Amino acid sequence: MAEIILQTSIPGTNAKHGKVRDIYDLEDRLLIAASDRISAFDVIMTNGIPYKGIVLTQISKFWFDFLSDIVESHLISDNVKDFPKPFCDYPKQLTGRSMLVKKTKVLPVECVVRGYLAGSGWKEYQQSRTVCGHTLPAGLKQCAKLPEPIFTPATKEELGAHDENIDFDRCVKIIGEKNAEYVRDKSIEIFKKASAYAEKRGIILADTKFEWGQIDNKVILIDEALTPDSSRFWPADKYQPGRDQESYDKQFVRNYLESINFDKSGKGIKLPQDVCEKTSAKYIEAYEKLTDKKFSFKS
Repeated sequence: MAEIILQTSIPGTNAKHGKVRDIYDLEDRLLIAASDRISAFDVIMTNGIPYKGIVLTQISKFWFDFLSDIVESHLISDNVKDFPKPFCDYPKQLTGRSMLVKKTKVLPVECVVRGYLAGSGWKEYQQSRTVCGHTLPAGLKQCAKLPEPIFTPATKEELGAHDENIDFDRCVKIIGEKNAEYVRDKSIEIFKKASAYAEKRGIILADTKFEWGQIDNKVILIDEALTPDSSRFWPADKYQPGRDQESYDKQFVRNYLESINFDKSGKGIKLPQDVCEKTSAKYIEAYEKLTDKKFSFKS
């Protein structure tokens, strides 16, 4: 039975807790540990998903390595033996789910790239035929493939608040023209390379979110990369435009919460065991398909 870690606890240290990650500030570096917490509709549930934090970390590591020829990431090491004390003394809590990373000044925008018309993009398109300032062709169906991937940034809101989709002009006002143009172009470049790879593995990358930070006058890729938490992954053999798609993410959780009319601005609840197990299996399946490796962290 998997040990579910809802929060890491390293004696003598303090962490900042996000929706999923525990972040330890080491002055010039950070240690980021991905817990098994799960959020849906920006609300954190009271129980976790087995192996989720490990899957997120290992998928990010795979992509950081895969993309290293076109973008620098914040990753220093994911080997607990390389961590400073006292963290290296707690492999049971940290192995597989943590990274030692460069500390950056975080750019305060979510850099979303969409290759398909889904989620909030589909809702906006139905109303105005636009998505974040992009005018799209008429007559597109739900989950239709777009002619070209589009950059649709969003604001970064505090925990519990919903991010707001914005157009590129507002992105420029927030982070400056040079940074905005760089993260737009680089996010699309990464999306195209990752999409082409994922398609060979039988997975459609519908959309994804990147985060960027500045260090030594450079902008580098930070946080997570192309995980089931930050992306919509669909099985290619089941794809059919005009409807919702099956996905390799927390869709089981969202569907369950919708079925019980969950208050999306309320407190988290305890998810049924079968929902947790099915969600865990989807995360692991995504890892194995994307990396072409057997998930080896099961106890």
